[in-house]
Amino acid sequence: MMSMTFLLLLALLPLIHALSSSSVSTHHLLSKPLIGEDDGRIYVCSDQTFLAFQNNGTIECSIHLDYKCNLAMAPLHGGNGKIYLVAENRILMIKYGKIASSEAVVEIFYGPEAGQHAETEIIGLSVSTLSSDVFINIKNQGLFAYSSRGRFLWSVGPVLYQFGYRQGCRKNLTDCSFASVPVLDQCEASIYIANTEGELYCLSVRGRDFRWIHDFSSLDKSFTITPGNNGHLYVTFPTKSLVLALDVFSGNILWQNTIGPLSKIDCAPVVDSNGWISIGSLDGFLYSFSPTGILKKFSRRNAENSIVQVGPFLDCSGFAVYSSQIEMEGKVSHSIGEYTVVSAIQPKAAIFTMLVPATGSIYWSQVYPGQLSTLLSKSDLSQFVVNEEILLTFLAASKVDTPLQCRTTGQKLASSCSQARNKLVNIYSGNERAIELFLLFESFLLVLIIGLVRFCCTFWAKKKLQDQGLGSFLDKRCSLQLQKKALVKTITELERKAAKESLDNEVFQKLGDIVRKKECIERKLSTTYSLGRDRTNSQTKSMLPLQIGKTQSYSFQGTKKQKLMMFHTLSDTSSESSNEDETRMLEVIDSSVKDKGKRPMVEVASTSSND
Repeated sequence: MMSMTFLLLLALLPLIHALSSSSVSTHHLLSKPLIGEDDGRIYVCSDQTFLAFQNNGTIECSIHLDYKCNLAMAPLHGGNGKIYLVAENRILMIKYGKIASSEAVVEIFYGPEAGQHAETEIIGLSVSTLSSDVFINIKNQGLFAYSSRGRFLWSVGPVLYQFGYRQGCRKNLTDCSFASVPVLDQCEASIYIANTEGELYCLSVRGRDFRWIHDFSSLDKSFTITPGNNGHLYVTFPTKSLVLALDVFSGNILWQNTIGPLSKIDCAPVVDSNGWISIGSLDGFLYSFSPTGILKKFSRRNAENSIVQVGPFLDCSGFAVYSSQIEMEGKVSHSIGEYTVVSAIQPKAAIFTMLVPATGSIYWSQVYPGQLSTLLSKSDLSQFVVNEEILLTFLAASKVDTPLQCRTTGQKLASSCSQARNKLVNIYSGNERAIELFLLFESFLLVLIIGLVRFCCTFWAKKKLQDQGLGSFLDKRCSLQLQKKALVKTITELERKAAKESLDNEVFQKLGDIVRKKECIERKLSTTYSLGRDRTNSQTKSMLPLQIGKTQSYSFQGTKKQKLMMFHTLSDTSSESSNEDETRMLEVIDSSVKDKGKRPMVEVASTSSND
C-alpha cells in the first residue's frame, strides 16, 4: 500500500509543476470537485473558502466559510437549487440560486451553532434528486433522514428487526456501525449503505424498513458502492480488484469480473446512460463492462508503461466518459500475498480521452502538457495546486469538441431508469407454468373451502343439532338408517311370500303397518335428520285415509315393485235402524310380472247388509 501512495505522488508531479508559479506558498489545495448537474459549474472547497468555477477555469463566486471543509469526505453535493457540504462535522447549505450574487447565503443545516463544539462525526451525506431529502450517516449513531427544510423524518441503526428477528451486525453486535457514505438509487428510491462488518444494506428512502442485506465479509469488509440507476448496483472491492453487479430488487449477484489493481481504496467507477460501468486501473487500461458483464478494455498508449489512477468522469450527455492515462518511463508490478503493488517512476505525459464505452468510439484526445496546459495556466486555476483529477473534471465540464448533445438530469434518469422497468416485466420469466399451476391449485382450494364453510353453516343451523348436540344427532340418524334397512328387508320377504302363496288378513295388516313405519322413517331422514337444511315449507303426507264419497282407500307406497291398496266400502239400506257391518278389504298385492312388466291387481271385496 505504501508503494501505491508513492506512485500517486510521482504521477502528479508534472501536473503540479506545470501549473505552479515560483512561489509555492501562494497556492492552495482544492477538495474533490463536483460538477453541477445542469449548469456545468465546478464546485470545490479550499480550506475555509467555497469556490464556484466556470468550465474555462474562471472563478465565478468565492464564499468565505467559518469552518474548514473536510477534504477527504467528498463534501459537496448539489440537489434541486441547493448545495450541501461537510465542514468541521457540520452540514452547511448554500442557496444554489444566489451562488453568483454578491450576497453569500450560508446556513447550518445540521450541527451545533457557531462557537459550539461538534460532538458527532459525520461520515457522509447524500441528497435525493426528486424529493430533496437529505440522508446523513453519523458515526456510531446511524442513518438520519431530513427534509430539505431541516425537518427530521426518520432514523435507523445498523441493527434492524423484522418479524421479531434481528437483521444486520450478526457477527459483531457491539462494535458494528454504518461506515460508508449513503448512496441513492434515484430510480428505485433506495438507499445503500455498508457497515463495519462488511454487510451491505438496501433501505427505502420513505422509511426505516430494509429491503435486503447482503454479507460480503467473506470477500472484504471495505468496498465502494455505485448505483447504476438501471436496475443494477455495482460493488467494487479495491484490494481484490473485483467488480460485482447486483440486482437491486433482490440483492442477488448477477455477474462478477476482475479488473487490474486500483490506486485508491475509495476509487469508484461511473455508470453511463447506456448502462456501461467504467473504471481505470494501474495496469494502464480503462475497464468497461456492459449491463450483462461483457468486458471492453481501452488504452491510448502502451499499457505496459502506463497507468490510470483517477476514475473517469461522465460528459454532459451521459453517454461518453472522460478518462486520463499517464505514460511512465518505467513500471514494475509484483504481488504480495493477495495484493498487487505497482511501482513507477519518471512520468512523461498524460493523455486525456473522451470515448463512448458502448460503441468504442473516441471523439476527442489530447496530451498534457501541451496546448491544454497553456490555456489552463492563464486562468484562475493558476492560483491553486491542480492535480490530475481537477484537470479531468474541468475537461468533462468544458464540453470540448463533443458532437453529443447535453441533457438534463431528468433526461439522463429517464433514459437509464427505462432499462430497469423492462426487467420488471420479465421478472418471472421461465416460471409462468409453475405460477399457473399454483393459481389453479389455489382456486380449487378456495372453492373447496367455500363449499365446506357453506355446508358447516347449514349443518350447524339445524334445530335438532342445537337441541341435542352433534353426537346424539348422528347416533339417531344412524339408528334410523338401520331401522329403515331392516323394514325394507322385511317388506321384501313378505312380498316374495305373498307372490307364492295366499296370505290371511292379519299378515296384510302387518305389512301395512310396516310400510307406514318405513315411510315415517324416510320422512324423518329427509327432513329432521338430513345433512342438509331443515325443510320448513314441505308438506307431509297425511296418514289419515282419503275419503272419496263413501269409499275410503288406504294407500301404501313401498319400493318400485310394490303397491298395496286397501278399499273399505260402506253400503246404505232403506232402514236407518239397521246395523252396519264392516266390510273389510282384503289387501291386494301387486307383484312384478316378469313378462311385459305388467302389474296385475287382484281385488277381494266382502259386503254385508242387514236383512
